[in-house]
Amino acid sequence: MFNDIGALELVTIVVLGILVFGPDKLPKVIQDVTGFIRKVRAFSDSAKHDIRSELGPEFKDFEFEDLNPKTFIRKQLTENEDLKEIRTSFDLRKELSDVSDAVKSSEAGAAPAAAATPAVTGPDLLKKPAAPAPDERSRFDADAT
Repeated sequence: MFNDIGALELVTIVVLGILVFGPDKLPKVIQDVTGFIRKVRAFSDSAKHDIRSELGPEFKDFEFEDLNPKTFIRKQLTENEDLKEIRTSFDLRKELSDVSDAVKSSEAGAAPAAAATPAVTGPDLLKKPAAPAPDERSRFDADAT
């Protein structure tokens, strides 16, 4: 419950407790708070036990943590056999390595042919386009905008 409280937060709580309740009443307040937390936990455990006993034997594996949507989705994704099969059948690393091998083999086969005959199939996309002449105006239709 309090797993994410750091040392600085704990020191801050202690200092605030001393300032609010004073050093004389602080031990009594701490005892009251811990007693209250124990009672709440005991009430919660007994309520969980009662609910499990009322649900019957078919819900013996029921966990209340499964009602959390994140936990429910995680459990469904990891325990569903169809999803495991799909996940194992599609390996992205394997697909990428196959594609890179195919590209490398096509480059190796095309390199001798490219040296013999340079073939340009389209504009060079790496080359920066030439700037238009200053007296050339770009087409602009004021009525269209």
